[in-house]
Amino acid sequence: MKSDFGLIEKSNLADDLAARIMKSIRSGSYRPGDRLPTIMEMARRFGVGHPTVREALKKLEMIGVVEIKHGSGVYVGKSQDMILVGNPIYGGAISKKLLIDLITARIPIEVKSAALAASNATDAHLNRMEELLTEAGQNLANDAVLSATNMAFHHEIAVASDNTVLMQLQEVLTNLFKREQRIILDIYGSRAKDHEEHMGILDALRRRDATLAQERMQAHLEGVREVLHRWNPEHTPLF
Repeated sequence: MKSDFGLIEKSNLADDLAARIMKSIRSGSYRPGDRLPTIMEMARRFGVGHPTVREALKKLEMIGVVEIKHGSGVYVGKSQDMILVGNPIYGGAISKKLLIDLITARIPIEVKSAALAASNATDAHLNRMEELLTEAGQNLANDAVLSATNMAFHHEIAVASDNTVLMQLQEVLTNLFKREQRIILDIYGSRAKDHEEHMGILDALRRRDATLAQERMQAHLEGVREVLHRWNPEHTPLF
């Protein structure tokens, strides 16, 4: 066991643990392909519970820092040029303008991600997207599950883009505005239409058609923004 894995305070969140693990990897203690200590061993060394370790590793896996091989262990990923933003918290008031601003910020990021994903997505990425959309289709009446699954789908596209900055920007927006994303789903209303558009985006990615993927992602997000523009908070309040 390498000495970089030392005790951290239990009050820290999974983000802090993820940053500590990545710092150890970047220090040269581990190289791409090296096997990391077991979850049980890391939990003991860091002084945290197994769920916290698993959550931290999941965060690192999503951005390519580690690779989790079930039944084998956790290994250092190939790409280490990642930015990790810890504990993002937005405490401001929710407003119509904020929701529109959020979608407006997502459009250039996710349209470009979709175009790149059409070329760079692996079969594993595409299969994961299909799994997520299958889960979403089975939970159209469950807003909590549907919102989380939909955002996971969008995140997987960013991962598949193989662009570190786009992936990190999408990750930050997702983590920072989880509450707002859930509210947008409520305002948008048509779960079935939203799901069909997601399926269309996946279809374009499977075809490896970057232009079509870009067009469908842009139409999808601009459609959401148009609904937000028409939304009247006085007639349909947030709460």
